[in-house]
Amino acid sequence: MNIIKRIIIGAGLAAGLSLASCDLTTESQSTFDETQVFSDPTLTEYQIYSISQCFGETNCHRGRYLPWYGYNTDIEWYVSNTKDEKSQIVRYSLTPTNGQLNLANGPYNELFSGIERANLSIDGIRTYGNPETRPEMAALLGEALVLRAVLYTELLKAYGEVPARFAPVTPETIYLNKSDKDVIYKQLLADLEESFDYLTYQTATRTDRVGLAFAKGMYARVALMASGYSQRPDKGMVGTGNIPVEPRLTDDPELSKAVLYPKALTALKDVIANSGLDLIDYEELWKSVNNMDLTAGKEIIWVIPFSNSRGRWNYTFAIRNNGQTDWSPTTSNRGGQAGPVPYLYYMYEEGDTRRDISCVNYEWENRGDGTLPYPAGIENWYFGKYRFEWMTTAPYGGGNDDGVKPVYMRYADILLMAAEIANSSGDHDELVSVREQDYAVTQLRKILLRAFDNNTSKVDEYIQEANLTNEDNIFKEIKKQRALEFVGEFLRKADLIRWNTLESDMIAAAKEL
Repeated sequence: MNIIKRIIIGAGLAAGLSLASCDLTTESQSTFDETQVFSDPTLTEYQIYSISQCFGETNCHRGRYLPWYGYNTDIEWYVSNTKDEKSQIVRYSLTPTNGQLNLANGPYNELFSGIERANLSIDGIRTYGNPETRPEMAALLGEALVLRAVLYTELLKAYGEVPARFAPVTPETIYLNKSDKDVIYKQLLADLEESFDYLTYQTATRTDRVGLAFAKGMYARVALMASGYSQRPDKGMVGTGNIPVEPRLTDDPELSKAVLYPKALTALKDVIANSGLDLIDYEELWKSVNNMDLTAGKEIIWVIPFSNSRGRWNYTFAIRNNGQTDWSPTTSNRGGQAGPVPYLYYMYEEGDTRRDISCVNYEWENRGDGTLPYPAGIENWYFGKYRFEWMTTAPYGGGNDDGVKPVYMRYADILLMAAEIANSSGDHDELVSVREQDYAVTQLRKILLRAFDNNTSKVDEYIQEANLTNEDNIFKEIKKQRALEFVGEFLRKADLIRWNTLESDMIAAAKEL
């Protein structure tokens, strides 16, 4: 066992084991080698926990990636007008020396640390865990494969081309050049397909653990990214510093929509038909998020697995609390660093129950007459999905971390991805196209029914007015509903990039302000 493996396996065990008093006559438990670890389901599970540890590192998702990736977009923006290193990130003017991200322990390095732990787990389970005959080890192998796909997806979204590392590091592979992202996409898709054989819809008993619904949802998300537009270096120029003028589609036929869309749609249809997941009341959904409810089997599929004392989600994005209030027991300001663009509120139809949950134009302050909401000003809209006042079972304690687990995927995304893929009918014959477009409208209808509080006549009227009878109109409605449904969940930037509308939609948004 090389020293790198010993160190990382030791870190995983430290996260899961509580050691008793020292016994100098026995070997330290931290010296377990991979044979012992990956033949034992409990020790292997501790190693799986170590993969997720990178999310909570100070300068990874906890304090650098999540607070800054995903906006500005056409629906979300940085509330502060200060032009500092933080605003460079959201203004698309990031420099290589930016002090927020140019860190030895920043997101790039921490995500690769998680990938290395995933590689060790995958290699160890395959070698010593007998997943072919032990379902509990197969499920852990599936979880490791999916977590590695998540980590790589996060890297590809934020950094573009990165090295392809799908085996534990050796002295010969310490230094690797960037790889064509298509190589990584194909490996991730293959890994996710493999995980389908190991996971079930009952595997994830909590939303911070991986199950089949998440694996199939991730397959669709990666397929949409891989077959969509992105900033790709010219052919053969990966790792040379080549910067293309325009985003482009892949030229790899294995990643075309014709190949990936049927597979992704089959996966999503299975989730819809067999997972037991469903949409729930929108306000109930977000109250459960703020109260850190990890119950599986409802709408939320997977969350970033912060501990209850880690993560800066509400600290960053909740409705603004100015100074010490009933909701923010600290003299410092908390929340409200970003919010919906002002005009988004008016994109919602009258009666859409998502509007007043998603777009809030007040903030909390104690001006000597008790904690009261005050108008925030026309520019300072906040994400009402995140509220200190909704943290009732685990109230915010006033520090730098609040423990709220950011939602990474929920059932609404399954429905809208299925609608988008079914609607893209250019690769099918006419009869299949009509049938699949009907399926797309059916999934949209589910989203609209929840939005309009199951008012079927209102939904029927809305669908008729939107004229959802052709591919273009259906896509426009999917694009709109993804904005209204997921604002503040930071899926939009990746969507706009793969649709190749980031620039045009940002320009259009600026004209609205």
